[in-house]
Amino acid sequence: MRSVAIRAHPLVFGTIVFLASESMVFAALLAAYYDLRGSTAVWPPPGVALDAAGMAVGTLLLGIGSVTMAVAQAAATRSNRRLARLMLILTTLAAFGFLGLEWMDWSSANFHIDGVAYGTIYYALTGTHFAHVLAGVVLLAAVAIFLRRPAFTREHHAGVEAVAYYWHFVFVVWLALYATIFLVR
Repeated sequence: MRSVAIRAHPLVFGTIVFLASESMVFAALLAAYYDLRGSTAVWPPPGVALDAAGMAVGTLLLGIGSVTMAVAQAAATRSNRRLARLMLILTTLAAFGFLGLEWMDWSSANFHIDGVAYGTIYYALTGTHFAHVLAGVVLLAAVAIFLRRPAFTREHHAGVEAVAYYWHFVFVVWLALYATIFLVR
């Protein structure tokens, strides 16, 4: 019997390559964080107050968004547009909730991006992730709006799959960032 190769849709393949490159960006930022942490006697600097509990809620929101995105993807592949759209809306709302909590965390932080190295790397890490979540909101909204278009039918669901990969990536990256910033002290 002869084996038949199965190829990923170009959009999905491109998304995976893009996410691999984005993984390198976050790996570099995390390496910088740990390098600074390793070369500083006291980390974080004395007096730094972070809202670990608030961002734990943000982590929960991103986790819920990842689950609702998985349900949306499954519903879209079964041509259940109504459920897919509802789950995409819930995912978007969870993302907005996370963005609001991150913004509040920045607003209440007692350090700034230009004050100490800790502030610089903290805002670089969380700001880069914030931008990715914001881009995810745009992608989620686009999929929810255009779900009836031919590009998002049961036979052609690469767009939904690509956005799902992106969204799950955003969640997994946040788990690494949350653990690094709020748990590993």
